[in-house]
Amino acid sequence: MKSSSNGVLLLLLLSIVVASSIAKEIKVTYDGRSIMLNGKRELLYSGSIHYTRSPPELWPEILDKARRGGLNVIQTYVFWNAHEPEKGKFNFEGNYDVVKFIKLIQEKGMYVTLRLGPFIQAEWNHGGLPYWLRRVPKIIFRSDNEPFKKYMKEYVQMVVDKFKAEKLFAPQGGPIILAQIENEYNHVQLAYRALGDSYVQWAAKLAIETGIDIPWIMCKQKDAPDPVINACNGRHCADTFSGPNKPYKPFMWTENWTAQYRTFGDPPSMRSAEDIAFSIVRFFSKNGCLVNYYMYHGGTNFGRTTSAFTTTRYYDEAPLDEYGLQKEPKWSHLRDAHRAINLCKKPLLEGTPTVQKLNEFHQIVVYEKPGSDLCAAFLTNNHTKDAVTLKFRNQEYLVPPHSVSVLPDCKTVVFNTQTIVSQHSSRNFVRSEAANKVNWEVFTEPIPTTKEVPVDNKEPFELYDLLKDRSDYAWYTAGVELSPEDMPKKSTIAPVIRIMSLGHGLLAFVNGEFIGSDHGTHEEKGFGFEEAVNLKVGVNHISILAYTVGLPDSGAYMEHRYAGPKSIFILGLNTGTIDLSDSGWGHRVSLKGEKEQIFTEEGSKKFDWKKADGVGPAASWYKTTFATPEGRGPVAIRMTGMGKGQIWVNGKSIGRHWMSYLSRLKQPTQSEYHIPRVYLKEKENLLVIFEEERANPEKIEILNVDRDTICSYITDKHPPNVNQFASKKMKFHAVVDEAKPEAVLKCPNFKKVVAVEFAGYGDPTGVCGNFQPGKCDSSVAKKVVEQRCMGKDECSVPMDAALFPITCPENVPKVLAIQLKCSH
Repeated sequence: MKSSSNGVLLLLLLSIVVASSIAKEIKVTYDGRSIMLNGKRELLYSGSIHYTRSPPELWPEILDKARRGGLNVIQTYVFWNAHEPEKGKFNFEGNYDVVKFIKLIQEKGMYVTLRLGPFIQAEWNHGGLPYWLRRVPKIIFRSDNEPFKKYMKEYVQMVVDKFKAEKLFAPQGGPIILAQIENEYNHVQLAYRALGDSYVQWAAKLAIETGIDIPWIMCKQKDAPDPVINACNGRHCADTFSGPNKPYKPFMWTENWTAQYRTFGDPPSMRSAEDIAFSIVRFFSKNGCLVNYYMYHGGTNFGRTTSAFTTTRYYDEAPLDEYGLQKEPKWSHLRDAHRAINLCKKPLLEGTPTVQKLNEFHQIVVYEKPGSDLCAAFLTNNHTKDAVTLKFRNQEYLVPPHSVSVLPDCKTVVFNTQTIVSQHSSRNFVRSEAANKVNWEVFTEPIPTTKEVPVDNKEPFELYDLLKDRSDYAWYTAGVELSPEDMPKKSTIAPVIRIMSLGHGLLAFVNGEFIGSDHGTHEEKGFGFEEAVNLKVGVNHISILAYTVGLPDSGAYMEHRYAGPKSIFILGLNTGTIDLSDSGWGHRVSLKGEKEQIFTEEGSKKFDWKKADGVGPAASWYKTTFATPEGRGPVAIRMTGMGKGQIWVNGKSIGRHWMSYLSRLKQPTQSEYHIPRVYLKEKENLLVIFEEERANPEKIEILNVDRDTICSYITDKHPPNVNQFASKKMKFHAVVDEAKPEAVLKCPNFKKVVAVEFAGYGDPTGVCGNFQPGKCDSSVAKKVVEQRCMGKDECSVPMDAALFPITCPENVPKVLAIQLKCSH
């Protein structure tokens, strides 16, 4: 415990020292090489973390992990529709306390890039634009349009004034060193023609005239007006970015996509730690001064905050996963990449680069300062399959495929982007013993007819405008009177209802009976619904529960997007097709349960609940209480057996679930949904679910989430850990007697090693969570690892043949594979 406590104290003191240095007034300037803070050149490692996507109680831990991962900048959007949901009514509280978030970043010793937007995209509802803006007469978003510019200017000035008052900008002693206006406007600029070109000029002028005296950037904006800096977004900006549009602007990368956000219906998305490391090392080796990971921590889209069809989970494959846990090896491999680049910092910022392009795939970049010992080299192999041996200054270096080797002294390889020496981990979802002893109750939403929702318009109202972003749901009601002559004369013929919808989805009821549901997709919002129906002589009641799954967040002319039922027909009648599209419709926004806040303790008492037994009706509410799960880690709910709807815990919405929309892999895109532990009470917790489809809640599980399975997989061909080297007073040197490969493992959250689940030396195979012994493994491997690791929060095992007596062919590379279990 002593060493752990000392380590925590050291980190605390370090953050206080760094934070105090940031608190001084800073003049931020730039040239063609880098950003400069009070005249000092900097290399900036940045990560996107959004205050809106995590509870404030989790911010300190998330930011601590970002800092330990080597970041010195945090990038965040400012979310207009979160802060001004109603015109003139502002909210900067709780999850939306952006001032508190920025001050905390400064306390942790990091800087801030502020992306003001006001359009942000970000897979956020309406791209961050408040819905009321859509209703402003004659408005055209993101163009040289006077109504839009009026409100955009007011919003930008409001935010700037608020942050100025809090002294958050660097020249005031605050942490904000860069600001962004607009977001990826080049994507839509051509659609607005001349009004797009003039809008870019106006937006840049607006930014500069705020007078905050820090550099402004525009991402993916080739024609960024001076002095605004154009920056790159993408996966490989070292190769795809043509560079700044003026030679006196630095190379900056505002979004290095760490994976890909998911929409419902998508299969999983991954991007390897090796590929990300390759991309950033290559960018810094080609004159880059700032790389931002989008996202470094994605978090959760709570409530109804996602854009159209986007999952509740956001960028779970980031270095910090949805729960704020370190995703290994991504987190630590990138941390090691930052350390390796920092060992080259002086040559990179003070040296002169030379580029030796050997051929299409192989390149050597050297930074040297004449008359000094400063020298750093980057050996690149851009071939995706074949390793290569590169000769550099009379030495040979084996460079794996699709990798860069980093030589801070032009001699010693301290890091290779393809060769992971840092630890791996496996995420575990563990069923809580305490939380899953539950009893379910059900209340079915009343299905309205024109009696409860009278006809108020000839045609169905457009859904976005009807909802005004107050709810996902709206009822549409109509009646159709049929005579005996209308009914089919053959028993083999049944009437069919056809609904053509602009999106996003609907549930259809005829005479109170659920007849089916359908929905569009992220790519094609519109769809056609058809289903056979039982009709009767007399008045038949048509009830449609139409819904949205978030508002659009991208593209031109967003103010002209539409959703909802467009045309409704009854086919197969003896007297022909009946068109109900303009025969009179009633409308009601929201559900009875929503209006009465059925998901709260008080609201739930207003309803007559029944015991849930098997599969329940469509459009039903389910309620139970569950005990707070054991431990102190993250909590999730697995929605097995359910279809689509929304989830509340103790009155707080944790987002939309959608289990019935399967990917091509025949699996839901997202099965587990984050319940922040801070949402839970000491003992009993209220869980309420609105379920649109017929479903059975009995298989729902409350889970504890951890990454307590940690692993290492290294070979005798791996380079030493970058921690074995340092640079002091311009002198690069090893800090150990003999630099060599070693397995270094550390338990998360101050836990300790309680079990060695696997240890193999020789030719073991597999991945973390599923290692298998080989044909010539050392018999003492587990004992050696137990001696070095058991009971410790951190341990190292050298790749030393003397520790592991073995009889394997000498020419076969030796592998050391370790899997440990951590616990409190």
